[in-house]
Amino acid sequence: MENFITSISLATKMLSNDYVGFTFFVGCMAMMAASAFFFFSMNDFDTKWKTSILVSGLITFIAAVHYWYMRDYWATVGESPTFFRYVDWVLTVPLMCVEFYLILKVAGAKKSLMWKLIAASIVMLVTGYFGEAVYNTGTGPAVWGLISGLAYFYIVYEIWFGSAKKLAEQAGGAVLTAHKTLCWFVLVGWAIYPLGYMAGTPGWYEGLGNLGLNMDVIYNIGDAINKIGFGLVVYGAAVAAKKTT
Repeated sequence: MENFITSISLATKMLSNDYVGFTFFVGCMAMMAASAFFFFSMNDFDTKWKTSILVSGLITFIAAVHYWYMRDYWATVGESPTFFRYVDWVLTVPLMCVEFYLILKVAGAKKSLMWKLIAASIVMLVTGYFGEAVYNTGTGPAVWGLISGLAYFYIVYEIWFGSAKKLAEQAGGAVLTAHKTLCWFVLVGWAIYPLGYMAGTPGWYEGLGNLGLNMDVIYNIGDAINKIGFGLVVYGAAVAAKKTT
């Protein structure tokens, strides 16, 4: 109760031009609402889609909890909550990769596909953290950012041109539609994060910070769009599949 009261008091001190704090709060509420929606809608579908909807709810719920702590950290310390953000990503991004496996199981997707995507996502995140929080001087951010980017492009290749694409084409229907939409989320939606990374770390690209781009605002908007959007795509596929049965 004491922590809750403290959080309320911190919220009343938010300045009208504190866009970082505002996006933390809105992101938290939006993802909590999405979690409730996914959890309550689970029983409307059969077992196959129920698991996918459950994972969607877990992704947004984990993010909402972390956003609550990140909002308080920002309000109290006034610094970017880098550690909490990467903890959130290490938990939620692999789950987003699991969604590809779950919707493709109908076409015979093997767990090896899931583990490849999870491994690449962890490499992407760990190296991104090294560049942003550990080796964040000199050429460190650019080098670690490059490694992180290569892992990201491996995921893009796998889902757009690799075995994941072939499985989606075999499944057809709602699965293929959902797969294509999720692929666009990864290609376009996840591309928001490198912008945030470059806006907050030194390197040949650091002029982005002079354009008024704030790292946390970019990350917060990207998280809300991608995590809620992923879940809604899966939910839409479940609804479409239900109509055809």
